[in-house]
Amino acid sequence: MSGQIKNQNNTSIKLAEGQTFPLTIKRLGINGEGVGYFKKQVVFVPGALPGEEVVVEATRIHPKFAEGKIKKIRKKSVHRVMPPCPIYEQCGGCQLQHLDYGQQLKEKRDIVVQAFERYMKNEVEGLKIKETIGMENPWNYRNKSQFQVGLQKQKVIAGLYGIGSHSLIDISDCMVQHEATNKVTQVVKAVLQKLNISIYNERTRKGLVRTIVTRVGVTTGEVQVVLITAGKELPRKQDLITAITNKLPEVKSIVQNINGNKTSLIFGDETNHIHGSEVIQETLGDLSFELSARAFFQLNPYQTVKLYDEVKNAAQLTGKEKIVDAYCGVGTIGLWLAQNASELRGMDTIAESIADAKKNAKRHQIKNATYVTGKAEEWLPKWVKEGWKPDIVVVDPPRTGCDTKLLETVLKVKPKKLIYVSCNPSTLAKDLSMLSKQYKVEYVQPVDMFPHTAHVEAVAQLILKEGN
Repeated sequence: MSGQIKNQNNTSIKLAEGQTFPLTIKRLGINGEGVGYFKKQVVFVPGALPGEEVVVEATRIHPKFAEGKIKKIRKKSVHRVMPPCPIYEQCGGCQLQHLDYGQQLKEKRDIVVQAFERYMKNEVEGLKIKETIGMENPWNYRNKSQFQVGLQKQKVIAGLYGIGSHSLIDISDCMVQHEATNKVTQVVKAVLQKLNISIYNERTRKGLVRTIVTRVGVTTGEVQVVLITAGKELPRKQDLITAITNKLPEVKSIVQNINGNKTSLIFGDETNHIHGSEVIQETLGDLSFELSARAFFQLNPYQTVKLYDEVKNAAQLTGKEKIVDAYCGVGTIGLWLAQNASELRGMDTIAESIADAKKNAKRHQIKNATYVTGKAEEWLPKWVKEGWKPDIVVVDPPRTGCDTKLLETVLKVKPKKLIYVSCNPSTLAKDLSMLSKQYKVEYVQPVDMFPHTAHVEAVAQLILKEGN
């Protein structure tokens, strides 16, 4: 395919798939790819690093940009390193292992800066975007793995699908996964093989075991195994349980989840607890949590403590504040703040999360926290009408950002302070541009929750402008 793309001067540039051309990489894109300009046209090149001069082959032409792959590196970045993972280039789970870690932190801050340049062009000059908070040891941090199961020459394998393919890459020792999840997954694979339990084939939609999900309580050492199966019947169930628990005394919970649908979703609707406890225990700071098979919990507990402490720093609590925790989930951020506040009210649209948040508050004897099911944009005006107005609103929305109605509600309610926890710099900057009519963005603090990937989280502190 060949295509004509227009540059900023509206003159046509002929680019064809397969064409090679030189390119200087200017920055990293939001997905970790190198970004350069060919005759003013944006070109995305996975694996290329800022400052590098590369020869690129065009792989896809889009109306507004092109994609390419590296054919040759003419000038290497001084920050390029050899990726330590042997399957890094096939797997696709990480995007930045070829960039030294100190520079990853700088580039992640730059990804945040780029987002604000796009959405808050006029205000970015005076905006304080701090240096990214990284990890002392940026390896083996993920407390949960979800590996698809398959057969390769009659051998049971488990891992992730390769980049842009449906070929399963067997992962025996993932360098970003906690050692316990790696070890447990390997043993479960061997047990499935030994007991000759059937493995699901996605193409034929036949077979049983689809996915091995392993989660570790990093502070407690307790492990939960979830077997995702295509059907309810689990043959040799007792032999399976005995083999796993004999080899892995750390496994305190075994769960079966049934998902017979043709879907990319991991979990199905039906979950059966088949051995040990229904939950495993985990601790964050002074708070302890019970983690069930479906419960959401941050994947990097080491950095989660730093992230939540940044929220606490931004809140600057004196003990008198009324706080709203929107998108509260199971209550983790709110409970981190509640002991230093006058009152906390949290809401979420998922009823199960609210039930867990109430349990978590009760377990920690936090009596000043109230949790309700529903949307913040519905509850906030109701509470204000009743005479209860928050001093601080904390939001931690999904990647799509805050609902516009919630932002409009915040602008009406006018809490003195808003703390925005974000997992997507683009939607953060977009939402803050709307809030900046009435709020001053004091600072943005990037936090590296997922080293060696392109993801970056951030905490933004917003203060209500005088006269509002």
